[in-house]
Amino acid sequence: MKNILHYYGTIEVSLKTGPDIIDITDKLSSLVERSAIKNGMASAFMVGSTGSLTTIEHEPGVVADLKEAVNRLAPQDLSYQHELTWHDGNGHSHVQAALMGPSINLPVRAGELKLGAWQQVVAINHDNRPRKRNIEVTLFGTS
Repeated sequence: MKNILHYYGTIEVSLKTGPDIIDITDKLSSLVERSAIKNGMASAFMVGSTGSLTTIEHEPGVVADLKEAVNRLAPQDLSYQHELTWHDGNGHSHVQAALMGPSINLPVRAGELKLGAWQQVVAINHDNRPRKRNIEVTLFGTS
């Protein structure tokens, strides 16, 4: 039986006012390469309650479609209970991020993220202002 390895890393991203979507696949792949893990899992978590992670084909049409869909799910111009307490204009941001989810788990096979040909990992800022975010990554598996 092989020993289980683990590796931790942080990806820092700067995102524009939301929804802003950026491709972080290369940054995640670099962590996988540094980890020396050949087969296992990569788990990534966006720190902050108005950010999310997912996979899409990161091309302009799909990015625009996803932004529109997220805005239809939780439009900025609705009344949110969050606004009654904080008056910060970002109630929609919290709802959008909760619906999308803050984390993602990805298989690592032969030392690489196992993604489809047109599939990239993206970070999304839903907040009503630009944000710098940390994405905490944990890798585990065998060499």
